[in-house]
Amino acid sequence: MSRTRKLAALPCGRRGKWVVLALWLVLLVALGPLAGKLMGAEDNQASSWLPGSAESTQVLQEQRAFQPVDTAQAVVVYQRAGGITPADRAEAARDAVDFASVPHVAGPVVGPAVSADGQAMQTIVPIDVGSNGWNDLKPAVDTLRATAAANAQGMTTHVTGPGGVAADQAKAFAGIDSSLLAATVGVVVVLLLLTYRSPVLWTLPLLSAAGALTVAEAFIYLLAKHAGLTVNAQSAGILIVLVLGAGTDYALLLTARYREELRRHEDRHEAMAFALHRAGPAVLASSATVVASMLCLLIAEMNSTRGLGPVLAIGVVVALAAMLTLLPALLVIVGRWVFWPVRPAYGTPEPTRTGRWARVGARIAHRPRAVWVGTALALAACCAGLVSLNATGISTAGSFTGTPDSVVGQQVLEQHFPGGTGAPLTIVSTAGGAPAVHSAARSTAGVAAASPPVVHDGRALFQVTLTDPPDSRAAKDTVDRVRGAVHAVPAADAKVGGSTAVVLDAGRAAAADNRAIIPLVLGVVLLILAVLLRAITAPLVLIATVVLSYAAALGISAFFFAHVFHFQGQDQAFPLFVFVFLVALGIDYNIFLMTRVREESVRHGTRLGALTGLSATGGVITSAGLILASTFAVLGTLPLVAFAEIGFAVALGVLLDTLVVRSVLVTALTMDLDRHMWWPGRLSRPTAVGGPPPSGQPSSGQP
Repeated sequence: MSRTRKLAALPCGRRGKWVVLALWLVLLVALGPLAGKLMGAEDNQASSWLPGSAESTQVLQEQRAFQPVDTAQAVVVYQRAGGITPADRAEAARDAVDFASVPHVAGPVVGPAVSADGQAMQTIVPIDVGSNGWNDLKPAVDTLRATAAANAQGMTTHVTGPGGVAADQAKAFAGIDSSLLAATVGVVVVLLLLTYRSPVLWTLPLLSAAGALTVAEAFIYLLAKHAGLTVNAQSAGILIVLVLGAGTDYALLLTARYREELRRHEDRHEAMAFALHRAGPAVLASSATVVASMLCLLIAEMNSTRGLGPVLAIGVVVALAAMLTLLPALLVIVGRWVFWPVRPAYGTPEPTRTGRWARVGARIAHRPRAVWVGTALALAACCAGLVSLNATGISTAGSFTGTPDSVVGQQVLEQHFPGGTGAPLTIVSTAGGAPAVHSAARSTAGVAAASPPVVHDGRALFQVTLTDPPDSRAAKDTVDRVRGAVHAVPAADAKVGGSTAVVLDAGRAAAADNRAIIPLVLGVVLLILAVLLRAITAPLVLIATVVLSYAAALGISAFFFAHVFHFQGQDQAFPLFVFVFLVALGIDYNIFLMTRVREESVRHGTRLGALTGLSATGGVITSAGLILASTFAVLGTLPLVAFAEIGFAVALGVLLDTLVVRSVLVTALTMDLDRHMWWPGRLSRPTAVGGPPPSGQPSSGQP
């Protein structure tokens, strides 16, 4: 027995299976309590999302010298269509006194101030963000809303501003772990039942994936707590989807190969060892592709994107470990009966040889070139929807799928006050240069007002209110003008931050990340494929098909976002996230297919190998694609446009990859290119086909 066969047999040996099970039980008992603490270790402060070197991030850091705690301004808005009355002013003044005693309110409460048209008032309440990020904002804002509404006497009241918006975002993320987990598990259970058509078998992949998620969350918690790993609500939410989705994919591939080998081996331990030996390289390569792609995010400028990479990479590694150790051990322990009512008895024929995908492959084989050309043209036509892509950022109003109170309040605020009220720019400079910086900023077009400078330890800070809404294009242009004006003041070392500057800097960093990371991911994936398939042509073809699939998915998604869902636009990081997920996960299915095609091509030639590979893997890959697409679609249950868009686009891309690109386009290309698909490897030579199976093993295509 070869060394790799011996290694593959360890998790499923007669004694090894019990050792593996015991080790996983110890891990789960020891680490389970830590997994539940992950949400408490999340860092949702602004600095955990922003580019570390951005000017707005530097301003946030300097602000701490003037203000010992990080604050977010909540703006309480009162409106009466007939005009604010003296009684309304008195009531708002009493509310302002009450606001000061609300937990987490830090600093003086400013207001109420009446609008120029006399129909609205605003009170600005600074809330301590603290180390818990937006988690402390929600209860404070809830109290502000209840207090303002209690004695409104006919006025409408809202809480908006950066604090109100962040609190509504926190509400949207509240329970993300439990709600996403419940929805994802529900989807996986239903699809596994449909796939296996067994009332019992689905429990083993699900238990293995759940165990992997628990261990991964525990490891990530320890790294966040003791090694400085940044985890936020975004990465924690996507972790759940990716571990359950990718883990189930690996489980499906391994279980399908195990069931196939049970028909060829009387001993189930030997059947699992052979299944691990044959399917293991594909699963390893697939996970290596995902992990490498995620680690490419480490070069990102955006802290949130950079932190996402290692979090998801850890999740995939643990999922891989579970599916190559825990799942095989469980399957061997329970025996063949777990496949009931269709038990794969020894010596029975493999049903995939004459199944649906065998018939699809036979049709493709008649005219493979016409099939792949027609399919490629159809996908290229879908790319036309890219003209609707608007990945320039999402405004506050456009970031929610519904209309929370903060969005309504912002609209009221813009009707009666300068657009930038409640979300001013913050400018810091040297104390000596403060007068000139203040004058330069105040005289810039688009600036409505500027507060007097506050001086501390040789530095000065003041705030600037803009005339335009803080998330508008006009406000971002004003930030550039203000920066140009204050940077020109000699020896002032002036920097401009604030919410609008944060959005502007984040967008530019995301665009830079797109340019840097997308080519890097393509290069890494190409290298992995070249090593796995021992060829150059095949990796280039597979990369080209996945990129085409990505562009088509993006085009279709952009059309739906603009013309069906009527979303305002896409986040700047949207193309990158969709690309990384689709390339890393889309390549999975090509790896599953092409490793089997290569295995069969050694014995039967490439054209027959492609047909056999599609027949053998078609059903399991389709099931895996449906499960992964469905798990990402669960992201659409969150009331946030950015998550809904990522979930929709990735789910659509996975379905395209599974049902069209892998099954039709790649199969047809492989048949058309024939042995040249493996150039310059040994299989590209005319004499390379038909040798004996390696290590004296029986052909995997024969019972």
